[in-house]
Amino acid sequence: MRRYREILSVPGAKKFCLAGLLARSGGAMMGLGLVLMVSSLYGSYGLAGALVAANVVAWAIGTAVLSNLVDRYGQRRVMYPAAIVSASALALTVVLALLQLPIWTLVAPVIISGATGGSPGAMVRARWNYVLSDPDQLHTAFSLESTLDEVTYVVGPVVATALATGVHPVAGLVAPVVLLLVGAKLFYSQRSTEPPVPPRETASNRPAHHRRIALLIPGVPAIVAVNLLIGAMFGATDVAVVAAATSWDYRPASGIVLGMFSVASAAAGFYYGSRSWRSPLLGRFVVGVLAMFLTATALLAANTVLLLTATGVLFGATVAPTLINGNSLIGQLVPRERLTEGLSWMGTGIGIGAAVGSSIGGQVIDYSGYHGGFISVAVFGALAAVIVLVSLRGLRTDVANLNETLDPAQSSD
Repeated sequence: MRRYREILSVPGAKKFCLAGLLARSGGAMMGLGLVLMVSSLYGSYGLAGALVAANVVAWAIGTAVLSNLVDRYGQRRVMYPAAIVSASALALTVVLALLQLPIWTLVAPVIISGATGGSPGAMVRARWNYVLSDPDQLHTAFSLESTLDEVTYVVGPVVATALATGVHPVAGLVAPVVLLLVGAKLFYSQRSTEPPVPPRETASNRPAHHRRIALLIPGVPAIVAVNLLIGAMFGATDVAVVAAATSWDYRPASGIVLGMFSVASAAAGFYYGSRSWRSPLLGRFVVGVLAMFLTATALLAANTVLLLTATGVLFGATVAPTLINGNSLIGQLVPRERLTEGLSWMGTGIGIGAAVGSSIGGQVIDYSGYHGGFISVAVFGALAAVIVLVSLRGLRTDVANLNETLDPAQSSD
């Protein structure tokens, strides 16, 4: 706890951390809130799924564009107006649904909301990178953010379900609108911790990798690809757990099982961030990816809810530390003026991967049952392991080369 108290005592840190948590909490509710609203008011899970997919794709594309603009013009100038547009579009979606207008009228506002939502988590991490100069403290800060991410993943869907089923079908989407507006106002009004924008007149004098799109910086594509496959593991796991619990006549337990996955991940991330690690960061990332693959294969042995929960906890415990290390590697590879974009690509990879994983996992389950869903999880894990092992030599070189040119605050180990 001492390490967490230290970073939260940095001037402004506690305020932007809490405001950022509010701003991104709505995102954890949005997907399920949209499904619950559309399935209830329009009677179609298929249409609900299509709208969620459209929202995710728009978010992935929009986040890449917005994060690039943030690095050029600053967080407040870009993201505060974008957050207002996103919340307004989501509110319009709710109004159209309440009026029972044709489902196609919801498509445009859903896409606009996703495209302008951005990645609040990347904005928070960029601020940590700005206010902290100690690599050990930055490691703890990234661990804290990953833990908070997991908390939102656990609490968000539960709250969305409670609101949609206990209050009104649209209530699960009204809450994200409020959280996004309030969180954005509180977060982007804090100017003292906002990373400064590099002087534009000096851009031509920077090294080539400083001017490059973050995704094209050496080493970044491999890490983002691994993150995409980790996201696919998440998406396939969600549908496989629901399918397994349903086949065992314990469907209500699926939420509890998935919640335990996230609790284990959050606990592991919290512990991981409370310690100072001296082993090489890249080595820890590789070990984490391999551990995710191995524990994912253990899910194949689950034939009861209890065993699924136990193996899921093992799998969940590998998640947060691996994601923390991946984000920290991006902090090493990407120069400060591209950091927000680099971190946003990590979130984009997770988001796209989750959508792809749930789609593929669902199709495999339809064909071969829940066991096929867990096979999909293991296959995605195997692909992630292959990519990280094949890229290992190049990543070592990329980290070594770039650490010679980046300032010390960006070096995590």
